[in-house]
Amino acid sequence: MFKLAEEAEGNPKAENALIVKEMLESLQQVIPVIRKTEVIVQLAETSSDNYDILLVSDFETPDDLKTYAVHPAHLKVGAFIAKVRTARAVIDYNY
Repeated sequence: MFKLAEEAEGNPKAENALIVKEMLESLQQVIPVIRKTEVIVQLAETSSDNYDILLVSDFETPDDLKTYAVHPAHLKVGAFIAKVRTARAVIDYNY
């Protein structure tokens, strides 16, 4: 999950949320180890205490997750997110 700055990289939070969503969703087309990606943007009219973006990605194995983590396309998206976020929360798990 990501909490975004009210303004960053010359864009308001709502615009950056859509940019991040599009960037994250595009990764599934270029990183073959991603089984599924879902990106959800928080409703604007809800609590400002909530996180702004939820990313759920499925991988076959923990090694696939490691491959994703270091993939150049993922690193590029991560670099943008780092510029526009104020907080991040992550959990990796098996199911």
